[in-house]
Amino acid sequence: MTDHPAHRDTPDTAPTGTPAAHHSDDAEARAFRELLRGLRVWDTELPSFDPETAPAEPLPLFRQWLREAAEAGVPEPHTMTLATADATGDPNVRTLMLHDADERGWHFASHRGSRKGRELDVRPRAALGFYWAAVGRQVRVRGPVTAAGPEESAADLHRRSAGALAAALVGRQSEVLGSVGELARASDAAWERARREPEAPVPSWTLYVLHPEEVEFFQGDAERRHLRLNYRREGGGWVRELLWP
Repeated sequence: MTDHPAHRDTPDTAPTGTPAAHHSDDAEARAFRELLRGLRVWDTELPSFDPETAPAEPLPLFRQWLREAAEAGVPEPHTMTLATADATGDPNVRTLMLHDADERGWHFASHRGSRKGRELDVRPRAALGFYWAAVGRQVRVRGPVTAAGPEESAADLHRRSAGALAAALVGRQSEVLGSVGELARASDAAWERARREPEAPVPSWTLYVLHPEEVEFFQGDAERRHLRLNYRREGGGWVRELLWP
């Protein structure tokens, strides 16, 4: 399916005396808009979803949807966006990996001194977003975040790959970098240590757990009859509700 505008922009006519560079910028802008409008959306058969068959809690459905996204060939279906806010309320968003999802919540990790770590320290709440284009699905999760202790955080890091440990050993996340060469030297040294010392400690590495208060499942539909099933925590259980698309 392709989204098309009701009409296409007519070519602009550069007024007399308009600098050529400005006219070139206009042409580039039009070309970019045409690119956006011509991109195909869900040009494939999408899976069905019956909210009536959804489980009473969101975790089993999330695990099922992530597995089905992987089986459908979605690359890196465990990547997600993480949204946090600083002390003034200004938001930040970035992409990172999901480490686990269990009865406690959705797990991810970072250095305590990184931007996300500093923001979670002053505002311990966050939102997660997963999008799997091949199946037209997305999941949104939000709630308070707690930091795990040093032992659990270290165990999380050392369960991961040598590359993950090397990246953690480089450290200094979100600090200003002087040059690409400086990064290369630090990375080489970190890789060497990670191979030599697979249990190397990284004290700043912290596992975070988002405890969900709300989890929304979105199933896209080519005819725009999207289904949105929202789980909202209430008391000791979950309330399920459909939302208008």
